Amino acid sequence: MARLINGLYFFWGGECSNWYKSNFSLDGMSFNCVEQFMMYKKAQTFGDQSIATQIMETSDPSFQKKLGRKVANFDATIWSNVSRDIVFRGLMAKFTQNKSLNKFLMSFDPMVTFVEASPYDKIWGIGLGEDDPRAINPNQWLGTNWLGDLITEVRGCLESSK
Repeated sequence: MARLINGLYFFWGGECSNWYKSNFSLDGMSFNCVEQFMMYKKAQTFGDQSIATQIMETSDPSFQKKLGRKVANFDATIWSNVSRDIVFRGLMAKFTQNKSLNKFLMSFDPMVTFVEASPYDKIWGIGLGEDDPRAINPNQWLGTNWLGDLITEVRGCLESSK
């Protein structure tokens, strides 16, 4: 479900989701979605080659995420410092290597802010569903909206490179 209200594009799933099937290549490897890239890089960051291999062996984003939660030697502070750059790179590849997704992203006014309206995610989303009245006021969000911010940033980079 997605909707545009007051310059905010609320999504949870669909084309903006890291789970959306969108084949792309990056760092000499092929990925089926941004979630797979993100979880693979998470495993690599912490030196867990076993989990990295398992992540690459599945095309199921839900299972990729579950595997990512099992990464050995995980350090939340380190991951917080590197994960945004990793996801930005994955999103750039997703939206530049998939013509239909590029067209989708570029169909939005450059002033639109993307918002992951996940009631369950307070890091990558806003911690609220799109139907929650607080969702239309960024000052009332319970989460940081990192995914939405990165998609907004990718949209801006692609617009400026036209």
